[in-house]
Amino acid sequence: MARVISIANQKGGVGKTTTAVNVAASMAATKRKVLLIDLDPQGNATMGSGVDKYNVENTCYELLIEQKPASEVIITQTTGKYHLIAGNSDITAAEIKLMEVFARELRLRNALAPIKDDYDYIFIDCPPSLNQLTVNALAASDSVLVPMQCEYYALEGVTALMDTIEKLASVVNPDLKIEGVLRTMYDPRNRLANDVSEQLKRYFGDQVYRTVIPRNVRLAEAPSFGEPAMYYDKSSNGAKAYLALAGEILRRRKKLEDA
Repeated sequence: MARVISIANQKGGVGKTTTAVNVAASMAATKRKVLLIDLDPQGNATMGSGVDKYNVENTCYELLIEQKPASEVIITQTTGKYHLIAGNSDITAAEIKLMEVFARELRLRNALAPIKDDYDYIFIDCPPSLNQLTVNALAASDSVLVPMQCEYYALEGVTALMDTIEKLASVVNPDLKIEGVLRTMYDPRNRLANDVSEQLKRYFGDQVYRTVIPRNVRLAEAPSFGEPAMYYDKSSNGAKAYLALAGEILRRRKKLEDA
């Protein structure tokens, strides 16, 4: 059965979608069966997967509101070799309509139940805000991967997200855990980045991934070509970092399973 991981941070611009696309591609490269769900109305994870968000037939809207079976909305052909449930601006309407639905926070969890045995990992790219879409993602997830830039205001965003996770765990998903905290756009020459990194390690301990995602031009360029970094330039430091992250996630999971 798939492990469902939301990639979330209430602060924007921290590399959330970059992480979603590249960790999905890196996991797929290890021969795992991977599904990426683009739950962000911006649709950037969809475009970064080589799928035109403007001409896609089915999105998360059809999954959540029209309740089409997940198997009918999944796109199997992406540049990252993983499967995709696309997102675009239609999801904004889905958020509004969810307000009128009974047990609205469980729509995504229930929609994914029939296909969880088909995958090893399901990653959900969340919007950079706390709304009904994010609540649905967290209610459907086993854990949350938190990407964050090592700067002062990023700490505030993580604090807010931790509060959200704690509240949701007590109400709709008691098994929700932190999968890990990922330092993104990291520049070791920056003193503030190093200071914030140390604060993160003191606060989260072993939950902070040893893998660090560096600032990297190739990571920034790859989405405009509709490719994950490992297919755009597999020799780049960004691509290597996300492959290392996939390996670290797998090792952590095996260690927990063997314990």
